Amino acid sequence: MEDACRDAAARATLAARDSYGKLLAILAARTRDVAAAEDALADAFAAAIAQWPKDGVPSNPVGWLLTVARRSAGHAAARRQTADRGAAMVQMLEDERNDPASDGFGDDRLKLMFACTHPAIAVDAQAPLMLQTVLGLDAARIAASFLVAPTSMGQRLVRAKRRIRDAGIAFAIPEAEDIPARLSAVLSAIYAAYGTAWDDVAGADPRLAGLADEAIWLARLTVQLVPDQPEALGLLAMMLHCEARRAARRGPDGAFIALRDQDVALWSRDMMVEAEAALRTAARLGQPGRFQTEAAIQSLHAQSRMTGERLHGPLTQLYDVLARFAPTTGVLVARAVALAENGVPDAALSQLDAITGAETYQPWWAARARILWLYGQEEAARDAASRAAGLSSDPGIRRFLLAGGYRDGPR
Repeated sequence: MEDACRDAAARATLAARDSYGKLLAILAARTRDVAAAEDALADAFAAAIAQWPKDGVPSNPVGWLLTVARRSAGHAAARRQTADRGAAMVQMLEDERNDPASDGFGDDRLKLMFACTHPAIAVDAQAPLMLQTVLGLDAARIAASFLVAPTSMGQRLVRAKRRIRDAGIAFAIPEAEDIPARLSAVLSAIYAAYGTAWDDVAGADPRLAGLADEAIWLARLTVQLVPDQPEALGLLAMMLHCEARRAARRGPDGAFIALRDQDVALWSRDMMVEAEAALRTAARLGQPGRFQTEAAIQSLHAQSRMTGERLHGPLTQLYDVLARFAPTTGVLVARAVALAENGVPDAALSQLDAITGAETYQPWWAARARILWLYGQEEAARDAASRAAGLSSDPGIRRFLLAGGYRDGPR
């Protein structure tokens, strides 16, 4: 019985992950209200979690979810009598969804992501809006991806939806000539979605099941849509290099395995070959950028691990380039570690200390532990590792840090 319950819950989660964007588009066309469609879907998924373990998984899970969500939306509309709110916006979305001329996008979810790049929507809300309305992530997870407070992210999303509703903004999919200018937000959302799945290294959260695969699939669709855009190719290459190592990131007992200790025989060579091909194609276009640089860093990590060659100098140079393209907290922390591994931990520690507002950022403390150990400050390194462990919800990572995993490798 317990196994059946777990299977039913897993099937509900998988249906949610695979069909969320498509169901949202269908329901939004019916309710004329994106927020109401989201609420109806939430009710349907909650009903699935409650009923499927008792009654069995239906033969058509997505159809079941749509029926329940439609019923919930109808009841809510009758109660609130606001089913016509945002009609113009959602009708435009539905018209675009059914327009054969937009089939180049390959899937409704990618269309909806580009629809979220409407110029009237605040730029800092576009990628988060995609993550919530198209990929189904909650505000707390989205906030973690962008290193902002959950309340701030929630307010940002509420403001964006209110503006869409009150201003009657039409979710128009851009013309082909406008896509390159709107591409950045879409790539940022795909990147954040993959990063969210990547952070769940233990696969402990069933709500994230399949998210990494979906992000890679969306990246492939984006490359097909704009094959001459090097940053789309760079993002795909970066994710493929990371995903190639997924099977080697954990031991049989769930222990975290650092890159330097991974069994390269477990890496996916097919993914690595595809990643290198995408990176070479991007390089030939002669327009370097953030995601191409991140892909090059992952490629160099793989080369170093497979050959045993120490490539800390080139890695440090690439991180310097990346910090010019994207001086985010995560990038600056990684650059400091690369500098320490290249033999200058004192300068690395200064760089790390110069990063503001990172005191609650778990990778900052993990990086500090490694850098301090390389600097010969072992007691301070243990304290930093303890802080990092306290900020992690992953048992395997906590064990790794508390057992001194940050000390592995040469000093």
